Amino acid sequence: MNRRNMLWSAVSALGAAFGASRAQAATEASAGNKLKVAYHLSDAEKVNFVLGNIQNHIDGVGGPDHVTIALVIHGPALKAFHAAQANPDVSKRVGDFSKDGVELAACGNTMKAQNVSLKELLPGFVSAEKGGVVRLAELQAQGYLYLRP
Repeated sequence: MNRRNMLWSAVSALGAAFGASRAQAATEASAGNKLKVAYHLSDAEKVNFVLGNIQNHIDGVGGPDHVTIALVIHGPALKAFHAAQANPDVSKRVGDFSKDGVELAACGNTMKAQNVSLKELLPGFVSAEKGGVVRLAELQAQGYLYLRP
């Protein structure tokens, strides 16, 4: 064989192996290894967009039993989740997500800066006491995929 044919054969074999490994990974994910995803929200203007993304994600995989989702919120976006001023649609979605097992983590540093306690947030939130970015790093270390819509 000449060099070009050998190179083409090697590239083709590598491509086939890569395709097979991706197919195997997809099969394993659907066969019981739930995908784990961490959504990062800090922009106040993206609250409804990110909540919609999470609902679409849950719906797209066939329901909450097929995915593990964590939503980590810090910065200006956290104000949208203060119970006293939350939009009714945001309140409903947060309630639904909490029932579906979505981890709703509020940055402890942001809570201090906004002078808000966990009790003053919508029900279902937990505190990311070390900070939102620390929680995101912990989740990634646990195999969560990171999404920041």
